[in-house]
Amino acid sequence: MRKNALKNTFDYGKADPKSVVGKVIAEFPDAKKDMGRTMQLVAQAVEEANKKTREELEKEMSDFVFYEKKEVKRDKWELPGVEEGKVVTRFLPEPNGFPHMGHAKSGFLSFTLAKQYNGKFLLRFDDTNPEKEKQEYVDAIKEDAEWLGLKADGPETYASDLMVQFYDYAIQLITPGNAFICSCTQEQMKKNREEKTECLCRRRSEGQNLAFWQQMVEGAFKEGEAILRLKGDMASNNTVMRDPTLFRIILTPHYRHGEKYKAWPTYDFEVSIADSLEGVTHALRSKEYELRDELYYFILDKLGLRKPVVYDFSRLNIKGNALSKRLIKPFVDEKKVWGWDDPRLLTLKGLKRRGILPEAIRTFVLGFGLSKVESEPNIEALLKENAKLLEPQAEHYFLVEKPLRLMVKNSKETFAKIPLHPTDKGRGFRVLHAEKDFFLSRKDLDELDEGDVFRLKELYNVKLLEKNANAVIGEYAGRDLIDGTRKVQWVPAANAIKCEVLRVSELLEGDKFNPRSLVTEVGYCEPECAKLEESAIVQLERVGFARLDDKTRMRFILTSEL
Repeated sequence: MRKNALKNTFDYGKADPKSVVGKVIAEFPDAKKDMGRTMQLVAQAVEEANKKTREELEKEMSDFVFYEKKEVKRDKWELPGVEEGKVVTRFLPEPNGFPHMGHAKSGFLSFTLAKQYNGKFLLRFDDTNPEKEKQEYVDAIKEDAEWLGLKADGPETYASDLMVQFYDYAIQLITPGNAFICSCTQEQMKKNREEKTECLCRRRSEGQNLAFWQQMVEGAFKEGEAILRLKGDMASNNTVMRDPTLFRIILTPHYRHGEKYKAWPTYDFEVSIADSLEGVTHALRSKEYELRDELYYFILDKLGLRKPVVYDFSRLNIKGNALSKRLIKPFVDEKKVWGWDDPRLLTLKGLKRRGILPEAIRTFVLGFGLSKVESEPNIEALLKENAKLLEPQAEHYFLVEKPLRLMVKNSKETFAKIPLHPTDKGRGFRVLHAEKDFFLSRKDLDELDEGDVFRLKELYNVKLLEKNANAVIGEYAGRDLIDGTRKVQWVPAANAIKCEVLRVSELLEGDKFNPRSLVTEVGYCEPECAKLEESAIVQLERVGFARLDDKTRMRFILTSEL
């Protein structure tokens, strides 16, 4: 409480108890359990801080560390079979869409486990469904993996490049009678599975199955006319084991292999075999696959192949947001969002566009560890971590929202030399030319009354003479800093740059699209912002961290608010 009260006073001249309470609760959520006591203690801390001189504030603030960057440190994760130097994990994205934060969690968990044991981390594309997969998604995944820092130990591989081996293993299942060609309709298969009844196709001879399999491979069947099924256990309580599909006919050309193959393996078949062939020791995947673990091991047992350790972790669900392509795609198609890189989305491209750093994503997703416990956190922890990382590096600039024009009588032309970063003067300065006309935010002016003396931050004092709907007039009141004077943000009206500030909030209200999830505010920023490169992430003082998304329009996307 003392720390945040000191900093709030240092930044704004006079601490705001509400702001301090917000930061206290963000750091110590338990403070909410007794808000009466918390407010009382914060009020005392604010009262004491507001009495101190700037020099006293600086001295006492040295007792604290602000926004310290912390590495994610933990004991090594213990899983069956982990051995120093022998662990091999993989990141297995399907190139059927743009990757999101759920992919980041999967990737970082596998990457971290491998690095903890000085092992290997592999990147393999799960690309055996030609109907959904595209090269553009492969490119997007590779680009985002590089952005996250998920560097594979060796070149990426593709499940579709193992098709010859997959065909050989299919025959190895058919020959001893462990798999059969089924020509039942989807409706009949569903009914049989529900009733735990074997279909007549199961009785086909080895010769018939091999002949039909050859026809499948050669493309003699149309889609849906024949599939290869594993002889599982139709009486099993695990529905996955009730004679699951191993291969199906797909005639859509593959983005990588064209029309070379007609019979394509299912995920369950290819992932188990590919993991074994590539030397994976620990296959990490989310709990949605938990029932499929039995099938994974069953296939490898029937083929006599080495079995990796499969470990299922909890899925990532973020309150008020959608991760799955199924939920997001309608919003994209209906143009309710800008596209897959919309800053409201938790796609990696959307997060990058919003100004979220890879290290913040890493810390956030690894915070859940390998836990199997399902939860639905909100996005605030990610934004807070991102702010910690941005604080020491983001340059500071002035911006006013909902601007009102202030004319200062008796003012003299002057210049304000302001550091680009308040605690790192070595970063340099920017110089603002000030005359008599300024833009101030409506919020600041609403909190001032006629007769009040306030300070244009880093410039001089002003006495407010008149404030009404048509005019705001003040009078120059000296340059010397007056303790307790409210500091007000400003930009010089003569060369202010009109800009937009986009505020991002939760994409969903319940399970429906939130039409207020992106709100645009119009304002003015200081002229030095014209020197910023597009995509620069800065701190707009008293507003928040923001990324310059479009320099032509001077459009900033707020990463997080202060």
